[in-house]
Amino acid sequence: MPRKKETPSEPLIDELIKHNVALEKVSLELLESVNKMTKRIDRMLSLFEEAAKNIENAEKLDEKPMGKQISDLIEQNRVLARGLLLIEKYIRDKTTIGFGAGNIGTKPLPKPELE
Repeated sequence: MPRKKETPSEPLIDELIKHNVALEKVSLELLESVNKMTKRIDRMLSLFEEAAKNIENAEKLDEKPMGKQISDLIEQNRVLARGLLLIEKYIRDKTTIGFGAGNIGTKPLPKPELE
């Protein structure tokens, strides 16, 4: 059988078909990735919902709400920070006794941040 003579547009059509097939493959991969991401987001959302329910249940069982407990912890952290700064100042003062002021460069202590 004699082969048909190719017209100049046939290579262009073949190239378009190849690009179209490649584009479809990429589109499928993108769709699969989006589906996986959607499933992961759904799982994460259900995790957050479950955590919120657990916090709510814990607040019902406990006398103090979670916000109050967190506030108490923050206040305890402030007290501990002040204590540590006072201890550091005390140690710094005790270790600089007997040394001349020119021999040791002391830095001022940072002031604790209060809200």
